[in-house]
Amino acid sequence: MDAYAPFAAVYDDWSAGMTEDVGFYAELAREADGPVVELAVGTGRVAVPVARALGRPVLGLDVSAAMLERARERAAAEGVELDLRLGDMRELRLEQPAALVYCPFRSLLHLPTWADRRRVFERVAASLEPGGRFAWNAFVFDPKLAASLDGVWREEHGVRHRVDYVPADNRLTVTLESGAAITLWWLARSEWEGLVDVAGLEVEALYGWFDRRPFSDESRELVYVARRLGR
Repeated sequence: MDAYAPFAAVYDDWSAGMTEDVGFYAELAREADGPVVELAVGTGRVAVPVARALGRPVLGLDVSAAMLERARERAAAEGVELDLRLGDMRELRLEQPAALVYCPFRSLLHLPTWADRRRVFERVAASLEPGGRFAWNAFVFDPKLAASLDGVWREEHGVRHRVDYVPADNRLTVTLESGAAITLWWLARSEWEGLVDVAGLEVEALYGWFDRRPFSDESRELVYVARRLGR
């Protein structure tokens, strides 16, 4: 069963408000001298413009066949080639080491356990060429914001939904009006950097937003670039 299928139908509307990450990931891709891979490629919102900027395909991996079908349609409509593959990021295997692996739009938060996250980071590290980069972003948990949103039905970009928080498990569930739901688990900065460490990567940069502003106490987004050690 494809748990993300109901979200694939509304994902482009859902994500319409997020555009600033595209340029950030495209810039990293242009700096990459080798294959570029997007984890949780979804409908191709980021991968299509990144591939256009590169002038060559981006390999996009996603666990949802419905999301990938949307990505194929988008790529075809925009005349861009993507190498789209159905698969779990926890089992990432590449024929050729990548110069850049990135995971946008907080998609690493779909991983429920430390073991799952560690597996992904280790698979990414093993899939990068020496000096290759891994980039991703995630929200900073804000208890005041969570309290204001918890259990409240809202409409955002035409998508009616509610968010229910379970702080005891660092867990939130997003439910659509149809009843379809997905769950995410948030992490603290120290947890992200623990994953970097155990995977044999190093943090190259931590930004507070996609314009590369420094991360500070006021930041509400963690934007990471890590690097595989070696040359």
